[in-house]
Amino acid sequence: MHKHGNFENLWVADHPVIDHKISQIRNVATDKRIFRDNVKQIAQMMSYAVTSELEVSQQSVETPITTYMAPVLKNSFPVIVPILRAGLAMADGLEEVLTESTVAHIGMYRDHDTLEAIEYLNKLPDLKDRDVILVDPMLATGNSAELAADMIMAKGADPKRVIFLVLLAAPEGVKHMASCHKDIRIMSATLDERLNENAYIVPGLGDAGDRCFGTE
Repeated sequence: MHKHGNFENLWVADHPVIDHKISQIRNVATDKRIFRDNVKQIAQMMSYAVTSELEVSQQSVETPITTYMAPVLKNSFPVIVPILRAGLAMADGLEEVLTESTVAHIGMYRDHDTLEAIEYLNKLPDLKDRDVILVDPMLATGNSAELAADMIMAKGADPKRVIFLVLLAAPEGVKHMASCHKDIRIMSATLDERLNENAYIVPGLGDAGDRCFGTE
């Protein structure tokens, strides 16, 4: 991961396998199974960067050879928060690496006339003193991301301990999040060109939820 030169709140992956898998899921001919598997695998690969700054402490461990002061996580494993339903495959990938994490679901949909995000589900626990990984494949306008971040903050989260993990980000969404939740770090597999007149990411990959689950 490297910090993007044009955005203070954006980090972008720089990895040939991630780039390859992103290209596969962009392809309109990629079927549901391969699409979902790739989304899951990209999230797994990015999990190492997302968790690289978690605090550690030392704990005495008895190995078969000796007693050793071993590094362990100082705090609980992060809470994984997928935005339904497109975020589910990413959450599955993260949970396979972060097996002790809690997964807390939030649901919203985009009003196609106003482009505003509308909440319909909130299963967030108390997030005070917790690390949080918010996941959604797409950061487009930033309206859904803003609402999700508002919901997380309302549960006591420290924005400096929240990472928003996405596959594709549009510059417009990155700027929007910088204006409303500047302390939340965005980690994206790639930064796309722009939004089109319908607020879809270009070149994008279409509707990630529909492509993950074979719906329209």
